Amino acid sequence: MSGCSMPYGNDKTVRDIITPTDVSIIKYHVRSYHADLREFVTRLYARNPKYEKDLQKRLAKIDSIFHPGFFLRQQNNKRSSTELLSAAFNEESKNEDRVYLLGQGLVKSIQEAYCLNKMDVFWSSLQLPLEQLQRLHFNLSQVNWRLKTYRDSSGKLLFLTNGMGENGYLNMGYEVIMTRILTRIEDDIYMRGGLPEKYVFRMSTIFLTISL
Repeated sequence: MSGCSMPYGNDKTVRDIITPTDVSIIKYHVRSYHADLREFVTRLYARNPKYEKDLQKRLAKIDSIFHPGFFLRQQNNKRSSTELLSAAFNEESKNEDRVYLLGQGLVKSIQEAYCLNKMDVFWSSLQLPLEQLQRLHFNLSQVNWRLKTYRDSSGKLLFLTNGMGENGYLNMGYEVIMTRILTRIEDDIYMRGGLPEKYVFRMSTIFLTISL
């Protein structure tokens, strides 16, 4: 529990303590992350079918990321969210399913930042480390940037986003989904007494380790 608790001194404020109302908000945010990320990954597969051409296998992969109770258990994959996100954009992953790697990395990022593999997120006494939420916000902001900028050796984007997908599936709203997720993280950062930041990324920027 030490990884998800914060020491408080005599100068603590109301926002330093997560009240039951705050926990209800966090519970709602976690459910919303789950729904938004599933939609995000589903859309990304539809726009980038080359990463998994078999529709049944694709659906099975999505289910393996988002099956019930996922947030409360460790994934079999031992890689951290940082390693998974890095692999999704790495040149060495050119023969792997980048969408699957990215989906795992995004969901595991939420798991790590909200301590969902360490304790019940809905305990009224839960105290979220501000640093973890800030690192989560940084990493997901960087994912949003990389989706628009990272290219393979031939100059093609690693991930196609907006546009017409297979079977006439119109993929729009990536930016909307990411904005919803980032806004909720910003709200939780504010509840913990911090303020969201704006970032400038470069090709050399790396993902931050979330768990403290």
